[in-house]
Amino acid sequence: MAKTIRTNGQLALVRALVDARQNAGLSQQQLAAKLNRHQSFVARLESGERRIDVVEFTVLARVIGFDKNEVLSIVEAATESDHKI
Repeated sequence: MAKTIRTNGQLALVRALVDARQNAGLSQQQLAAKLNRHQSFVARLESGERRIDVVEFTVLARVIGFDKNEVLSIVEAATESDHKI
């Protein structure tokens, strides 16, 4: 399987998650506390250094309060021309 850490879809996901966190009025530190993780975990997610799996995505949606389908639509649009994973 090809690496997807720097693909358009991954970059769109990261941007959408950062926007959702900021729109919720949360700092990285506040989000990390809600996740019971270190701030560096959130920083690695948001920098694109670390991929986000479906379980993490679901928890992030619940904690931040964003619509999973809306974010997935953004990712889908970003990957429309890319048929590889």
